[in-house]
Amino acid sequence: MPDTSAAPTSTSTGTPASGDDRHLRILSTTDLAGIEISLADVVATVEGAYRTLHAGQSDNPRKLTVKPKDGHSVSYAMLGRDGSRNVVAIKTSYKHGLDKGREEQHYYTALTIYDDVTGLPVAMMDCSRIGSLRTPAVSALLARECAAPGARSALVVGTGTQGRLALPFLLTTQPGLDRLMVFGTHPEGISAVREQLRAHFPDRDVEVVTDLRDAAANADVIVATAGAHTPAAIEAGWLKPGALSVLVGHGLAPSTLHQADRVIATSEAQMNVTGTDMADAEGKLPAVDTEFPPVIAGITAGRFSETERIFAYNSGLVVTDIALGHRFAQLAIAQGLGTEVPLWQ
Repeated sequence: MPDTSAAPTSTSTGTPASGDDRHLRILSTTDLAGIEISLADVVATVEGAYRTLHAGQSDNPRKLTVKPKDGHSVSYAMLGRDGSRNVVAIKTSYKHGLDKGREEQHYYTALTIYDDVTGLPVAMMDCSRIGSLRTPAVSALLARECAAPGARSALVVGTGTQGRLALPFLLTTQPGLDRLMVFGTHPEGISAVREQLRAHFPDRDVEVVTDLRDAAANADVIVATAGAHTPAAIEAGWLKPGALSVLVGHGLAPSTLHQADRVIATSEAQMNVTGTDMADAEGKLPAVDTEFPPVIAGITAGRFSETERIFAYNSGLVVTDIALGHRFAQLAIAQGLGTEVPLWQ
């Protein structure tokens, strides 16, 4: 197999290309794990994707979903185009074992990127790390734009993949936070949350809470990342005036959405597809007050008063995966990482 990474050519997006249309560079979990990238870099990349989308330069069609009647698995397919990077990409996601415990579940996600200037493939990569960084970065941007002025306390519900980086990202955009709390039911997850926080902010620690109602009542920002089987369900009546609740996974009761003073979604269409567990007794979700891209662009305010209780729905937009995946591809190819596969030969 020829090694074409030694003398890469350059496209207008700054992505080295293999120079032929027969090979596809595969970036494995191990390849991506070795790439160093700062939290600030991730936040800036994701924010740029939102701004480009709002400017009408990118395309982010509604995701396709397949789920069997018994709910044991779920599959997604997402296609998008980043107009500032001039790349097109397809993301697939498949999770099996939703009716079982976490240790019995299987999850696979991949992103394939093509250069829309040269028409050549850039790379296909495991998307797990991209998602584990992109989602908490979006939550941190939501906090930056929508938290009450002078927010000082944050509560993370859940200690899985998303919960472990939630606090470091929040501190990246909200350095004034001085009380950090986590609620979780898995000791190893709680240890991982503390480990990740100290890795990025060595002088900070997290308070492990067991009284969820009391913790919620004292939190300016709540990020709910727990799995579907969590016992946590924060009610609207527990929230302090001005609280921002960000839903990533589970951990918030539907009342936090239906009784919110303001509802923001990264995508209302995706919220209507993936947020059905938050529907009311009639199976309905409220209309959102604004989507997040115009908030990032400064067209719409994140909040209008210090006492508004805001609910924010954080569902992944493929354009953010594309932007961050492309950033990783740039770093990986520059370091000679990946394996060239003669897929079309």
